[in-house]
Amino acid sequence: MSVGAPKIPVRVAEVVEVNALIKRFRFVRRDGGPMPVFSGGAHVVVDMDDHGTRRMNPYSLMSDPADTSGYEISVRRDDAGRGGSLFLHRHVTPGMDLVISSPVNLFPLDARARKHLMIAGGIGITPFLSQIAALSRLGGRFELHYSARTRDLAAYADDLTARHGDKVRLYLDDQGQAIDLNRLLQGQPLGTHLYVCGPKGMIGWVCRTAESLGWPKSAVHSEEFLAPPVGLPFQVQLATSGKTITVGPAQSLLEAIEAAGVDAPYLCRGGACGECETDVLGCDGQIAHNDHWLTDEQKVGNTKIMPCVSRFQGKTLILDR
Repeated sequence: MSVGAPKIPVRVAEVVEVNALIKRFRFVRRDGGPMPVFSGGAHVVVDMDDHGTRRMNPYSLMSDPADTSGYEISVRRDDAGRGGSLFLHRHVTPGMDLVISSPVNLFPLDARARKHLMIAGGIGITPFLSQIAALSRLGGRFELHYSARTRDLAAYADDLTARHGDKVRLYLDDQGQAIDLNRLLQGQPLGTHLYVCGPKGMIGWVCRTAESLGWPKSAVHSEEFLAPPVGLPFQVQLATSGKTITVGPAQSLLEAIEAAGVDAPYLCRGGACGECETDVLGCDGQIAHNDHWLTDEQKVGNTKIMPCVSRFQGKTLILDR
């Protein structure tokens, strides 16, 4: 079960092809009422029935937080993924009914910042769109550095540069353009906060560089939703509920727990928030800890697991669920 406010029954109001890989979806409430207020950087979990397979994927809200008439997300198609993005791209059309979670923000703007320095890669641009809309309305100071493979795949770049001019800098891989990160981070005024969202490699690079240059951890913010990996099926014993479940090759452990009728909390379903953290009561085998929440010590000890993204290979895994 998700933590917090109840889920929202929505209708798909619009589907727009942004480029060859990305589609934008607009959701409105089925009852015609206003959407809950959210803050820039928030996400929702979209609940999908993919021809009998339940998929629940998190997506950043990209719409203006001041617009309560609907929510917008952008989804990059992943042909090698488990199927959530493919379902949205291939089967979701205007007029279709879906269910989404209430907004949760794990990537908020820090109100203490005198300036917001944003670094985006690819589809990682989406949370910044809502943040920039909020900052523009309030007169907040920001600077965006946006990296994409090609101009055609740089979603919303034209609109961003038209609206915000030299506050936005675009870097295109096919033109050999790259962010001079050391120079960029060293040239920021006191009180700047750094935000990064994009591919795992980019996030690691930005965070490591900031640390090496002496940026305080409290001023560096990142977001990455990890997709649950596919793998061999495995069995898990749930001690509290007395059930033994089998996790399928393209199913997450969290999804298998839910399918067995066992409540399990979540917020992001992407290994980032820690909400679904579960105690491991017994482990004869190897846990593949795919999250970025647990410490290295916790992962080595195999006393905790994040069932949203982690898998197991071995004889016995017993969880406190």
